[in-house]
Order: sequence, then structure tokens, then C-alpha cells
Amino acid sequence: GSAYAAGGIRTTVAATRAASDLELEHNFLRLTAELRASGITTFETKSGYGLTVDDEARALRIAAKHTSETTFLGAHVVPAEFEGRVDDYVSLVTGEMLNQVADSAKWIDVFCDRGAFTVEQAREILTAGKALGLQPRLHANQLQQGGGIQLAVEMDCASADHCTHFDQTDIDALAGSNTVATLLPGAEFSTRATYPDARKLWDAGVTVAVATDCNPGSSYTTSMPFCIAVAVRDMHFGVEQAIWSATMGGAKALRRGDVGAIKVGMRADLIDLNAPSALHLAYRPGVNLINNTYTSEDFK
Repeated sequence: GSAYAAGGIRTTVAATRAASDLELEHNFLRLTAELRASGITTFETKSGYGLTVDDEARALRIAAKHTSETTFLGAHVVPAEFEGRVDDYVSLVTGEMLNQVADSAKWIDVFCDRGAFTVEQAREILTAGKALGLQPRLHANQLQQGGGIQLAVEMDCASADHCTHFDQTDIDALAGSNTVATLLPGAEFSTRATYPDARKLWDAGVTVAVATDCNPGSSYTTSMPFCIAVAVRDMHFGVEQAIWSATMGGAKALRRGDVGAIKVGMRADLIDLNAPSALHLAYRPGVNLINNTYTSEDFK
């Protein structure tokens, strides 16, 4: 019955630190298989549950064996051993930790919100990551209205994830930028949070994506059809908008031009639905309508 707070991440941090490399990789592959079964062919994965130099480095090293879309999220929350020493932890993230993980990460991310990192701290961390060649993205405005979305636009982040709370200034900033607003229906569903109204973003010309946000704390689902159904029911998406956001929108949130649509020259990433039309992805929530998921590798 308690409201979700970023500090709950620490429970998973303890479990991650205690797990072996083999256990982490096994869990990674199990969830990857679930993603594929739900129709997902391309996904981004983050670290952020080790929060030590060694644990962040090994998480990304394991992930990089299986996907090129790896994100360093050492700035997820401040770990317990740095309680009261936030500046020291920021220095660790921007220094030794970043240097150790840079070879295994494509992206850098920060949780910029209440209970996590301030706008100023997030800017410092993203700037350090960009200096080493990592591309920025940002957790923005999940728990409250703040400066996260504005920072994401300022830093040319590929995606501002969550965007649960926004005002007209945020909408205008996103509409005039290359930053995708990635909405996460599973997170609002799991935490009983207020759903953002996607109509306001669409009407303003913002590029919108839908993602599962699969994580053990606030959205432990790998089902894209479920997230599409919730987006339509509770975030005021049209069905076609939700499907576009889950495909092309997601590709744009990764700045990928080779996936996200069925067009000449793109990868042959396809799903076979057990339904008369794609409308049934929203019409029949909770029903597994994915017969098969194919990638271009399956046609070679």
C-alpha cells in the first residue's frame, strides 16, 4: 500500500551483488527468451543494480555478449555505503566506474528524480559519459514534476524514459527536439501511479515510444502486447499509435534506422499473430497472440 520510491532499488542491488556471473547470465537469457516470445526482436538493457565498479562492469560485460544496446546506469540510486556522500558517489560514477564500463556500453543513463539524482548531478554524469563516446538517455519525471525532461532535451538524449509527469513547457521542449518520450505502461500499472495522457504528446507532435521497462522492482513484465493494451486503455493511445510506438517509436528511441517497420532495406523482423488483425493486441489483453517471432537471422 505504500507509494513507490526509488530507494526500493536497493533490494535488487543486494541480490545482484550476491549473484554469480553464471546466475546473472542465465537470468538475462531467460528474460530475453520471454521478450522474443512476446514479439520483441530488438531491446536495450541497462546495468544499475550493482552500483560498484566491479558489479557494474560485469553486468555490462555479460549483457554485451548478447546485445549491442547496452546502457550504463551506475547513477540509478546512491548505494547504502554512500549514504550522505552523494558527491563522492557521483565522482566514482564519472571517474573510475565510467572508465571501467565504457568499452561494454553504448549508452549512459541517469535516474533524475526524487530520491535519486538532481538535474545538476545528472548533467555532470551525462556530460562525462558523452566525453567517452557514450550516447545519452535519461530517466525523467517518473515520480514528480521536475527538470528531467528539460535536461533530456538539453543534452540531446535519445530518449526521456517514463515522462509520467509533464507540463506544457515539457511538451513544447520535446516537440522541438530529437528526444523520444518513452512511456512505460507497466511501471504505472505496477506502482498504481497516475498514467500520463499520451494524447497531449501526440497532438503536439512529440515522438512517442512504448516500452516494457522490464525490471524486478516496478515493472516486472516482458510482455509488449500487455503494455500495448494498457497504453490504449489507460494512456489514451489509439491502437495504431500504440503499435507504432512499440515498433518504430522504440527504434527511434534507440536511434536505429534498420528496424521498427516493414520496408525495403530494413531488417526482416516480423511477428506472426494468432488474430485476424493487430487490433486484437489491445482487444484481448493477457492473451498470448504471438505465434512466432522472426528476425532477419532466421531467413538466412
